[in-house]
Amino acid sequence: MDTDQNQNQNPPSLENFHIHNQEKQDKKQENEELMNQSFTDKLLEEEIKEITGYKFNDPCLLQQAFTDSSYHDNCLSYERLEYIGDSVLNLLIAKEHYFIYPDLPPGRLTRLRAANVDTEKLARVALKWNLHKFLRHKKPLLDGQIESFTEAISAYPLHSSGLVDAPKVLADIVESLIGAIFLDCNSSLDTTWQVVKNLLQPMIIPTTLQTHPVTKLNEICQKNGLKIKFVDLWKERGEIEVYVDHEYAGRGKYNSKRLIAVNRAANNAYDQIASKLSTVEDMQQSCRCNG
Repeated sequence: MDTDQNQNQNPPSLENFHIHNQEKQDKKQENEELMNQSFTDKLLEEEIKEITGYKFNDPCLLQQAFTDSSYHDNCLSYERLEYIGDSVLNLLIAKEHYFIYPDLPPGRLTRLRAANVDTEKLARVALKWNLHKFLRHKKPLLDGQIESFTEAISAYPLHSSGLVDAPKVLADIVESLIGAIFLDCNSSLDTTWQVVKNLLQPMIIPTTLQTHPVTKLNEICQKNGLKIKFVDLWKERGEIEVYVDHEYAGRGKYNSKRLIAVNRAANNAYDQIASKLSTVEDMQQSCRCNG
């Protein structure tokens, strides 16, 4: 009997002590993370209200709008909100342009809308309002991509027309924010437009709408009866070359995305062709004057 009592009174093993202590530490860390997350969510609500002028009725929608699928397994990400935000944004811009530019034909309206809602334009919006700092993600390369994009657009105040590679996630969170606002305000297009109109300033208008580099090159060559050939060297060395009437006219290089290399090649070739044609025209004008 004495032996049994002594066994019952034995202190917990060292292993059990460590397990119990670890459980306490884990619980403490979990509570701290919850408190930090609560503080972060509150800060997000306040700053988004300051930026947009809109106060969310359902803060969970706002948190979802800034949560990337990489954040943790099975998290509720922004992807569905981005889907609806993209549709709403296109409708709002199309409606606005339809009424304020009654003389623009459909083709030019389409180009104008596309320029105001494409990836680069929306990525610029995200940078302008620092929306990327609210994004919850686990993408180690994203910060470097955003830094490179920020440096690249400094050469193009309004839009690069396809010469700069914009991180898609920046555009995604603008669309997801618009989608979240649209749902939160009971699908009010008027309320959503008030936010969109402010976020997207400065808007691209007909007088500032630039022609895409490939389109510019095609137009100038067609006008002057010149034949264009693109030589694809992208897989070998990330380059695209352009030949006009069998003569080398320009080159574009971008290892990460072929389309950017194509656009840069077309832009380089356009500049070269435009310069040559201008020189020929000046010489002809000089000859006429001398004659």
